[in-house]
This record gives sequence, C-alpha cells and structure tokens, in this order.
Amino acid sequence: MRRALPRFWLAVRNREVEPVWRGAHKWSVPSSSLARKPSLTMAQWTHMSQMLPHLTNETINNLYPPTAFPIEVRHFLAQWIEGQRWDDFALENVEQKNQAQALLDQTISMLQSIAQQTTNVVDKMKLMQFSKNMNIFQAQPLQFGVMVRDILNQERGLLDTSAQPQFQPFPNIESSFPNMQDLDCLVLKVLEVQNIRQKMHQMQEELNWERQNYESLQGAIQPNGLDPTLSESQKLQNHIQQLEYNVQAMAKKRFQLLKECVDCLDQCQTRLIGSLKAWRWGQHKATIGLPFDDNLNTLQTWCEQLLGVNGKLRQELVLLGEPMPELQERLGKLLQVLIQSSLLVDKQPPQVIKTQSKFSTTVRYLLGEKVAPGKPVLLKAQIINEIQARNLGGVPSDNVGELINNTAILEHNTSSKSTCATFRNMSIKKIKRADRKGSESVTEEKFALLFSTEITITGCDTPYRIQMISLPVVVIVHGSQDNNALATIIWDCAFSEPDRVPFLVPERVPWRMMYSTLNSKFTSEVMTEHNLDQYNQHFLAQKIFDKPDFSDDFSNILVSWAQFNKEVLPGRPFTFWQWFEGVMELTKKHLKEYWSEGLIFGFIGKQHLHLILKDRPNGTFLLRFSDSEIGGITIAYVSASENGGQKIQNIQPFTKRDLEIRCLGDRIRDISHITYLYPDFPKHDVFKKYFTEPQPSPVGGYIPVTLLTKVGTEANSDSLPATLLPGSPHSVGGFSGTDDDMDLEQILQTFST
Repeated sequence: MRRALPRFWLAVRNREVEPVWRGAHKWSVPSSSLARKPSLTMAQWTHMSQMLPHLTNETINNLYPPTAFPIEVRHFLAQWIEGQRWDDFALENVEQKNQAQALLDQTISMLQSIAQQTTNVVDKMKLMQFSKNMNIFQAQPLQFGVMVRDILNQERGLLDTSAQPQFQPFPNIESSFPNMQDLDCLVLKVLEVQNIRQKMHQMQEELNWERQNYESLQGAIQPNGLDPTLSESQKLQNHIQQLEYNVQAMAKKRFQLLKECVDCLDQCQTRLIGSLKAWRWGQHKATIGLPFDDNLNTLQTWCEQLLGVNGKLRQELVLLGEPMPELQERLGKLLQVLIQSSLLVDKQPPQVIKTQSKFSTTVRYLLGEKVAPGKPVLLKAQIINEIQARNLGGVPSDNVGELINNTAILEHNTSSKSTCATFRNMSIKKIKRADRKGSESVTEEKFALLFSTEITITGCDTPYRIQMISLPVVVIVHGSQDNNALATIIWDCAFSEPDRVPFLVPERVPWRMMYSTLNSKFTSEVMTEHNLDQYNQHFLAQKIFDKPDFSDDFSNILVSWAQFNKEVLPGRPFTFWQWFEGVMELTKKHLKEYWSEGLIFGFIGKQHLHLILKDRPNGTFLLRFSDSEIGGITIAYVSASENGGQKIQNIQPFTKRDLEIRCLGDRIRDISHITYLYPDFPKHDVFKKYFTEPQPSPVGGYIPVTLLTKVGTEANSDSLPATLLPGSPHSVGGFSGTDDDMDLEQILQTFST
C-alpha cells in the first residue's frame, strides 16, 4: 500500500508553507546555527522526497515516528539537519549530552519560529504541537541525537538501494560483469583440462612402453617357471594395470572438467550478454539525461577472453579422440551468440533526422582483433520501419528509405585497440511512410538503422551473419517538425521496457515517472546540478492535467501521450512538451547560472504566486517561467495599488531574443520597481556579478549609446525624447490573478555624453 500523504505535507509541496531553506532563499529564523551560505542545497532530502511516493505507510512511519520526529519536521529543517554532526552521537558517550541538548533546543526554537511565520491556523497549531512533543527528549537529549542519526543513516540506505528503480530494470553494467574470480576459475579449469590431457598422453606412452616390455619378458620365461624373470613379469603386469586404471580415472576426470568448463563458460557468457544489454539500455536512457558510461573497453576484454576460452575448449574436444556431440553443440551455440552479440552501435545516429541532411554514426565490433585477415569487412546500413524491426532475421527485402553513403569498412585502431566502422556523411534521400492510424502524425512514426555484414573469426571454419539496429529515430522533412519528433523520442526512451517488441511504449505512465524524466532531461540539457523541486513538480502536474486547484498528490495519476504532446494546453496554441522544451532551451542558453544559483523560482502558478507574495513589501519580486509564452521568463513583483493597497504585477516575458540584446542581470538592474528578490535579498547584492560593466567611450568622437529596460509608466518619462521610443508607451493596471503577463516591457535608447 502506498502512502497517502497528509494534508499538511501536501500544503508543504504546494508552498502554502515553506521549508527553512530553498535554494538561495533563507528564512529569517532566530538561530545562529542557520547562518550558512544560501547556495547550499538539501541534497539528501531532495532525493528522499522524490522517493516517498514509492514507500509504504509502514516504512514511512517507522522511518519518521509520528509522535517523536514526524516527516514534517524532517522537511522544514532539512538543510539545517543535514548540516549538523549526528554520526558521532552514541548513548554511552555521556560527554556529548550538552551538544545534543543544544541541537534539541535549536530544533524546538526553529519549529516555533516557523509556526509564527505560518498564516494557516491548522498548520500553525501542528507545528507548535511538534515543538512541544520534542520536550520528551529533555531528560535524555542523547536519545534525540541518536534518533536523528539513525533516521539519516536509514535514508542513505534507502537511497543507495532504490534510487530511480523505474530506470534500472537492467543491473548496473559493472555489477553484472563476470567478476575476476569467475574468469580466473574458468581459466584454471581449462588449464587443468590441458594438464590432464598432457599427463594422460605421458601415461599412455608409458603404458605402451611397459606393454612392449611385458611382451618381451613373456617370451623369455622358461617352461619350468623357475626363471627369475617371472617375478619381474608379475611386477610389470601390476604396474600396467595401475597405469590403465590411472588413465581411465584421468579420462573420467577430464570429461567431468570439460563439462564443468562449458557450464562455467555458459554462465560467464550469459552475464556478459546481460552486460551488453545493460550497456545498450544505458545508452538508450542517456537520451533523457541519465548518466551513462560509454566506455566499451572492459566489455571488449571480456568478449575476447571468452572467445579464447571457447576456442581452447573446442580444441580439447577435438584432441579428446572421441565424439562428444552435446558439448560440441553447446560450444558451437555459445560461439555463435558471442560473435553475433559483439556488434554495437558505439555512437548512435541523431534520433531526429532531417531528410537531405548529413549525419554520422559509428559501429564497433568487440571481437575486431579476432577477425580473420584477408578481405576487408564491409558494413552496410539501411533504414527499416517498425514492422521490419519486429521481424529481423535476415536482410529486409523491402526498402522503406534510400540512404546515401550507407557503407563503411571495419577498421582497427591500434592506439585505442578498437575496431569500428564510421559512417561519416550518411544522408536519408527519401523515406517511405506507413499508413497512419487515426490522428497519428508523421513525427510519431519510428524507424531505425540496421547495420549488417558477414564476418569470419580466426579459428572458425564458417562465416557468420551479424547485424544490429540503432535506437529508434524519427525522420522529418522540415525543421518545424523537430520539436514534436523529439517528444516522440523522449517518450520512447523514458518509458519503453527492456527487451520490448520494437518499438512498443505504453500509452499512459504514472506522473512520478514523467516528472523524473522531465527533471533528468532539464538538468542534463541545462548542465546543472540544481534539480526541479517538489514545488516545480506540483505546478507542472497541475499544468499537464489542467487541475490548477488540485492540492493532492499527483504521483500515481496516469498521464497520457496525448496530454504530453498531442493536445494543446487549455487556452494555448501549444502542447505541454512544446512549452516545457522552450523553457529548457531558454534556460540552457541564457539562464544557466541564474538557475544553478537558485535565483529563479521557475515553475509556479498564479495562485501560489499570490500566496507567497501577498504579505511582502513593495518591490519584492521573483523570477518565474512564463505560463503563456514558449521560452519566456517574467518578473512578478509587488507594487502599490491605486487605493493604497498592494497588487502583484507580471512584466512581459523576456524571450531568447530579448536576452540576446540585454542580459537578465542588466534588465533587473534597470527596473526601479523591483528591489528585493523574494523573500528579502537586495537585488544589487544577489545579481551584482551578472551586471555588465560600462563600455568605454567609442573612438572617433561618437556619442555612446546605452540600452535600458523600462517598464509600464517608466516608459512615459518626460526626460526622454518620445521620438526615441521603439513604440508608444504602454501602461497596464493591476494584476487580478486570473489573467496572464500584463505589463508591456519597453526598450529605450538613452544617449549620454
């Protein structure tokens, strides 16, 4: 049974109540222990909060005892808790009592302070109750320290064993390797088989010699039986019998060891094939930003060593002198599987390919050093559709597309010890599409590249036909299709199952899997370690499900492909993915450092925006991604209303083009309406390093020109010539909380001497 998160916890996720720390934002809690750098992050708790929906009620209650240390305490004090030394606490260390007492008192004090800042009466009462419950540890503060120590250790254990299970159906590549002991054992067994064969050969030679001696002695024995050679003959006969017994025993042992060697080889190769699949699976998942080690050298070494063992065992069977069809057949099948499984697409082609455009890809053969010398190995590539991918077994006869420069020679690189075929200037000249079903778009149709060749391995009599297909690709004919095609690839890479029927994917997936995908893709594209947090997650869920008022947990609600990138968002001309991808591109190109420093609030809804800004002083602002425009960031700020109250306004979003003209830091400096980054950071302190230094005066006596950002009524200033305005000034009234971005931003040219 999954945990149904309590209403208080959901309020936390919806930002009705804030944790003590969030990114660069520090709450004013009266405790000297909180005077830490705002750039610190709640690393462990961030990962734990993503895991909570996957844990049972019993597990969570055991981890966070409701009466002693409830989950809400862990959340609100997350970074402070992780910044203290808990590992040293032990009940027998009485000298640590004062240290534990100090931490207990600080915990109680911080909970009371947060309760005072909370406007929700129910939440305020709960927080005060939590602080009172902590007093049970006053008599034994060391018990409190040990309890927190154990909670943190249990969290680490859960994270170590269960991190992102939906993305790891295959074992880790390194952990699935046949370990060195496995291979050493196999090699030793093969050596033992070879030693026994050599000893048997020596024994057989000795036996042949002794038999010849025995026959000579038999002819020399006199009829009366008194000849002294009689006793020698008897001894020789006994020795011959012993040799015959030893040869038979060693032959039996040799047979048993051969069988054990084949069994061990089978097990090692099975694990190796699993590692090859895991490598391909990791390569597949790298598309959505998951970490992936593309080094194939270890896998190549294992392939070569297992091939060598297979060859030695086949040689031993030949030298055995008697047929062993069962073992010969097993070794033949293992050899075929190994040879055919050692072809990999080392560098995948682009997964979105535009016709008539060049692209490259590299195929690597892990047994390249064992390829028989002579005629060069030529690999051929052809494009196949989904039906053909499901029925591989030979070369498809029906061409669904025309590839240019679709052949490459397998070449060995002595420095890297790799054998690769690189297709450098491949291009799809034309493509034949299948009949589409219903509303299916051309950007939803998946193809793949099939690489095939015939190869002969040294020591093998017959050539082998080998082939490998690439990851799915979507073929487009115009750049405008790129975004939708990428959505198809993202869905495929994120939610496909290992060993699936090509290229089946589920039509719906739980939101928790979708969010993990969005987070991985976002952080990898932006190249940042600053993840989307649970508040971003909740807003994104509200947006994709069109449930702006939903405050419960979205984790297990199913999101469909249509909601992701087929149906436009309500009241918008674009889909969820098109909007999200626009934000991602803007952040990657212009906002990476701002985001990584925690200066951008990011994904936040209007209701939540009003909730956290409504009691803030005039001039308080935050940065949020535009809800109405693809690839825009806007500034929401508190200003005075006409009746003397307050209103919240949103400046017209800055797009990629705007930020290319003037960076975000300079624009924030220009706008006089905004003074403090939420909750209370002076903007000149926070954004100072992003301000552009004044440019020196141009040579030749020219008057320097400076671009400034003006907002609303600022653009009506009489001190500036109206003729210099790029358009007539525009002023908009207060923000009601239901409309979208309302202030029109104006760029002015200000001349100074």
